Amino acid sequence: MAYSDEDPSTMSLSISELQRVSTRSASMTVPLNASYEREDTLISHTGPLSSQKMVQFSPMSGRSQTHKHSSLDKHRRYHGKSCAIMPEDVDQIYVSDSQRHEHLWKSGPLALCNDPDCIECPADYKTKRSYYRSSGSLETKFHNILYGDADEWAKGSIAFLNTYFPIMNPHTKVVQQWNKFFVISCLVAIFVDPLFFFLLAARADHKCLVFNWSLATAITVVRSATDFIYLLHMLLQFRLAYVAPESRVVGAGDLVDQPKKIAMHYLRGYFVLDLFVILPLPQVMILVIIPKYVGTSSANYAKNLLRVTVLIQYIPRIIRFLPLLAGQSASGFLFESAWANFIINLLMFVLTGHVVGSCWYLFGLQRVNQCLRNACFDSKNPSCLPFVDCGSGNFTGTITSPTNWTDWLDNPNASACFSKDGGFEYGIYQQVVNLTTKHSVVTRYVYSLCWGFQQISTLAGSLVPSYFEWEVLFTMSIVGLGLLLFALLIGNMQNFLLALGRRRLEMQLRRRDVEQWMCHRRLPEELRRKVRQAERFSWAATRGVNEEELLENLPDDLQRDIWRHFFNFLKKVRLFSLMDEPVLDAIFAKLRQTLYIRGSDILYQGSPIDKMVFIVRGKLESIGVDGNVSPLSESDVCGEELLAWCLERSANKESGRTYLSGQRLFSNRTVRCLTNVEAFALRVADLEEVTVTYARFLRNPRVQGAIRNESPYWRHIAATRIQVAWRYRQRRLRRASAASASSMVSFNRSISRIQR
Repeated sequence: MAYSDEDPSTMSLSISELQRVSTRSASMTVPLNASYEREDTLISHTGPLSSQKMVQFSPMSGRSQTHKHSSLDKHRRYHGKSCAIMPEDVDQIYVSDSQRHEHLWKSGPLALCNDPDCIECPADYKTKRSYYRSSGSLETKFHNILYGDADEWAKGSIAFLNTYFPIMNPHTKVVQQWNKFFVISCLVAIFVDPLFFFLLAARADHKCLVFNWSLATAITVVRSATDFIYLLHMLLQFRLAYVAPESRVVGAGDLVDQPKKIAMHYLRGYFVLDLFVILPLPQVMILVIIPKYVGTSSANYAKNLLRVTVLIQYIPRIIRFLPLLAGQSASGFLFESAWANFIINLLMFVLTGHVVGSCWYLFGLQRVNQCLRNACFDSKNPSCLPFVDCGSGNFTGTITSPTNWTDWLDNPNASACFSKDGGFEYGIYQQVVNLTTKHSVVTRYVYSLCWGFQQISTLAGSLVPSYFEWEVLFTMSIVGLGLLLFALLIGNMQNFLLALGRRRLEMQLRRRDVEQWMCHRRLPEELRRKVRQAERFSWAATRGVNEEELLENLPDDLQRDIWRHFFNFLKKVRLFSLMDEPVLDAIFAKLRQTLYIRGSDILYQGSPIDKMVFIVRGKLESIGVDGNVSPLSESDVCGEELLAWCLERSANKESGRTYLSGQRLFSNRTVRCLTNVEAFALRVADLEEVTVTYARFLRNPRVQGAIRNESPYWRHIAATRIQVAWRYRQRRLRRASAASASSMVSFNRSISRIQR
């Protein structure tokens, strides 16, 4: 026990303080007479002894928010619904959950997520940091009471590490900026490494290879700087939270911020590869090994070792860099704009030409070196072998045998190594021979880069290799790499160009299919003309975009807002201005866009009415049975009698009356399009569903009055009935006047008879 060496009074004081803390934590218990019938009973308490540093997650799609009560649900599942849970039980239940994202809570601004579309990070930490500090102090006090100060030194070290190197959120702004800087650093390193091949050059006058020490120093400094930045990035991986792969099975994933798990995750991942990449092998070769062998017969092996080292380290560096550039890693970024994709493709082309040209220069220099060594062996004078390596080019003062040096300068085979007519077969490296003798590094690099671009673009079509096996393999690799890059670059550019003209291509394919279908069905020319006109108008109105398919993947509330924006013009219609929002939302969700060309009949006399049509754009005319014509235009509705019919059916269903399934409402007028018309249609099945669901709202007297006042159909019926009533009244008046006139005549005749 931690209290074995303490004073008894201190121990009793600690126990009393522990009891006071425990009592305070249980000051608000669940009443004994509380109802436990519901499973989601609220439990109120002042806080467990182990602080509840629970993290609120934003309600994104895919995950149910059960983080807070996962342990509590397990407790209820094992102990029943009606089991009373005391605060001390809650403390034990929340022990594991209280440690979630503990280290991110302590990181301050570095724990904040600056990605507005992130669905993996916890919610805003700023509003909860004060609570964490207060509860954290209670936890610290309780821990010190139980265990004393035996581990204060370890705590201090960990606290120091967490203060200056806290656990960071991978989506915070600082980390994202560092990732951009790191990608630029990797890009510089990738371009710098092939420059090691240009440290060597040839001197035709001395018939040897020289080493450029000034350029080697500059490249070593740049390479060391990039390696240092890479080392910092590796250290960052030990303090960077990651998304647990197993948490992606259901939902968006959960951040892991425990230092041990983060370290083990990186150690089991790319740590070994990253460690191999940053090993200063080229620096050690240039600063330590090569100076010892300059001017000796072993210098060639040291330089070959340098080249092999650079090539071996270059491949894993490329493997780690390309996912970052393409945005396929957790810490990378995504380039979505067309210009960014164009720059990436161009950068890959430049990088490939840079690598191919540098390797071509290196392998050509190796062939020159091999030619000089063969000339030395053919001279039967082993003492000329050290002359093949000149070091920095100023070793003439250290020559011990001037005779051998003179013989080497006069060696015809060595002189033939720098001429095109020599007996040595250079193959594709013939141009490198004279290039290696150029003193300017810029000249050698630019020409090699140009050669690399040329061969990649032409797929090495102009290259004729010699019989040297490695030369043939290098030529084959250029062809394969050129094909791969050409397919990738052309494919990406083609996708980009097709994306710009995809709609037009779809329209052309659609028209071709329609023409083939009309030809196959042998449609008459008049119908073909109307079909073509309808297709052109449909494409012009929708731009080839299927709105229903586009909206079906959006959230319901967003779809509702978009529908309200689309059909805001319908509120100008008095009928819809009187309806409540729920009814309008239900109607809007059922509306489907419909297009009609000039001369089309939406309704005709005697046809069943199967839809209500809301006119968005265009002009129509409604022709009644008696020939009465009424114009229709934007914001008008046709087929509105279907609404009253559906309301009547729903009312009769509620009263118990039944209709035959085949009963339909038939039109007594013709609605014809005078121009191309854009409209939205509400089918009879959808309208019946709306009227059944919202029958109480639609039976509003104001809505019924608007239906009758605004509808041409009801206006026509009203006018017809008024005319019939007027004619009937006039007929009655005429009959009454005729009857009164006849009665007066009869009366006058009677008076006349009496007077006689």
